[in-house]
Amino acid sequence: MKILRIVKKIAGKIIKTGYKLTYKLIPVDPKLVIFISFHGRGYSDNPKAIFEQMKKDPAFEGYRFIWFIKNHKKKNLDIPGAKVVEYFSIPYFFYMSRAKFWIINCKMPTYIWKKSEQVYLQTWHGTPLKRLAHDINVAEDTTFYRSGASYDQMVSSYDIDVQRYNYMISPNKFCTKVFQTSFGIDRARLIETGYPRNDFLTNHTNEDVIRIKKQYAIPLDKKVVLYAPTWRDNSYVAAGYTFELQVDFHQWKKMLPEDTVVVFKPHYLIINHFENDKELEGFLYSIPASAEISELYIIADQMVTDYSSVFFDYAILKRPIYFYMYDLEQYAADLRGFYLDIHNDLPGKIYRDEAKMLEDIAQKNYDYSKLETFNAYYNNKEDGHAAQRVLDTLKKDR
Repeated sequence: MKILRIVKKIAGKIIKTGYKLTYKLIPVDPKLVIFISFHGRGYSDNPKAIFEQMKKDPAFEGYRFIWFIKNHKKKNLDIPGAKVVEYFSIPYFFYMSRAKFWIINCKMPTYIWKKSEQVYLQTWHGTPLKRLAHDINVAEDTTFYRSGASYDQMVSSYDIDVQRYNYMISPNKFCTKVFQTSFGIDRARLIETGYPRNDFLTNHTNEDVIRIKKQYAIPLDKKVVLYAPTWRDNSYVAAGYTFELQVDFHQWKKMLPEDTVVVFKPHYLIINHFENDKELEGFLYSIPASAEISELYIIADQMVTDYSSVFFDYAILKRPIYFYMYDLEQYAADLRGFYLDIHNDLPGKIYRDEAKMLEDIAQKNYDYSKLETFNAYYNNKEDGHAAQRVLDTLKKDR
């Protein structure tokens, strides 16, 4: 295994070097668009929503679309209307050099090169609760990611990527302000459109709810609690980030009503698998970390989360949100810190006591007035037409 890793590392360096020397020689195709979501983990998020809208827009008729997906043959993934190419393959580097438009929701590696005539739309992937990049205040010896990058290396990787952006999507006025300080991007390149992925939340139908429940074998007559925690920066192994469950789903089954089931969706960065418990069959449904979370939002009657930014999107549905922050002091002190005053600005109550939270969920104790105030500021652009507003901007660069 060690020899294989060394060989892969050497091969990767050779490919990157060849790419750097040849990318300028490859002419740009004005009708080619590439899409990347979460470093090739799947077909999802804002890039997916923009792609789906592009297929409908007459202005992009005749365009070719390419999705970069990791292990796409193993996943047997078919995307109607697009070609699927292996992420970090030789064709990947060719098409990165060839495409006129890049539609990407994550920070790209520093070794990627962009030509002046190419258009890089950075969609990003959430309204942040936790501080980002330049806004993180930490001690000088703090390290980041599994690679142990220094603070300067971390912010430099953002700076290099931001320099390549032609546009960056901002979902709201809050992000327009925060992205300028965290990413150091000028206001002129920020397009305040709302998030294209959230068009689905506004426009979904009851047929969508039924389809998704059937997809995951969730009973149609059951109420759903979605548990969607985030990852911890300081919890990882060599292969990736891990998450240790700090909830007792047996207690959830005991305290929640009989007409209720729980859907557990780990963060997309989490690599560990969660074993099924036979005693929880028919009550707990564990969903793969790679699943499209917006589909889980619409089937959920309420959400439990912690420090994840998922609540910003879920709030659009105007359904109860409960915050289970069992490690609040440790998280706030050891990690990145928050943009919001979590005790006053969140659209729901913070719980340290699991039983108390379950009691409130069971009794439907929730203050909806917080949701109204929250949505007026953070979700005022979410009207179901964000993707089209993004395309109207890109049309200027065709």
